[in-house]
Parts: sequence; structure tokens; C-alpha cells
Amino acid sequence: MGPHEEAAASRGRKMSRLDSFIARMKAQRDCLNHLKPLIDPLPGPILEIGLGNGRTYDHLRELFPDRDIYVFERKVAAHPECIPPADRLFLGEARDAIPRAASVLGATAALIHTDLGTGDHAANVAMGRWLGPALDTLAASGGYVLANQPLEVARWRRQADPPEVPADRYFLYRVE
Repeated sequence: MGPHEEAAASRGRKMSRLDSFIARMKAQRDCLNHLKPLIDPLPGPILEIGLGNGRTYDHLRELFPDRDIYVFERKVAAHPECIPPADRLFLGEARDAIPRAASVLGATAALIHTDLGTGDHAANVAMGRWLGPALDTLAASGGYVLANQPLEVARWRRQADPPEVPADRYFLYRVE
């Protein structure tokens, strides 16, 4: 439970799904904005794991307008203005698309952002066990990984949360 949920619980109620979503999106944006000056001098593409409706992809395009941004999505259902070009899109299940991308891109990504998951905690934990090592095949040494859940990878080092981001709302790693 993050600080927002704890505050809501102390008031005798659970944080609403809307409040939780807003807190997650704010933390996501704040972490990406925090990473921009750290990513700018690094070579390599940006990877967005999970397009959804394209909000984060759109933000990444604004932050990194001259950078190749590759997107992974099971089935595109994004806002029409937020769909990446076909040559920057890896379609299919992440378990299949990530190894395909690794064979094309190698471990070159300056930034990997992943926001995969469901409301099922056990399923998310199980996914995290294979997702971290799979993403590591795409991560450049010196690059960063930003995830909505903890991921265990030997050469990744957890970084401090930006001051405006509640603890454990998002997980920021530096790749060694």
C-alpha cells in the first residue's frame, strides 16, 4: 500500500480507483520528467512497453522529439493521434514481442518504460518474474528502466524516487 492508500485507509476508506489512477499517472509523468535530463546525453532508443490509449507514448514524444521510440502492444486500440509508425511497433504478447525486438535492437535502450499489469496482484508478481529479465535483453548499460511494479534484475540498481513521487508508487532503476 502506498502513502495515498494509507492516508485514505486512515480516514476509514480505501482510495477510489479514480484517485489511485490519477496518483499513478502523476507519478509516471513526474518520473519521466525527472529522467529527461539523465536520458538526453545517452545514445539509444526509448521503449514503451504497453501502449494502452497512447497517453504515455504521446508524452515521451514530447519529451524526446528526436529520439526513436519503439512501442510494444498486444493489440492497438490507442487514440488515432497516438499510434506509432508501423516500423516502431512490436505487436503481440510481450513474452513473444520482447525477444523479437531484442534480436533486432539488441541491448541498446536508453530508457525502458513499462506499465503492464492488471488488478490481480498475484498475476502481476508472476509477470514481473519473467518481465524484468526479458527487458534486460533490451536495456543498455547506463540506461534506465521505469516500471509500475518492482522488477528483480541483477544488474539493475534501484534509484531514489523523485521528491514529488510517493515511495513505491513507481520503480526507477539504473542499468549497470
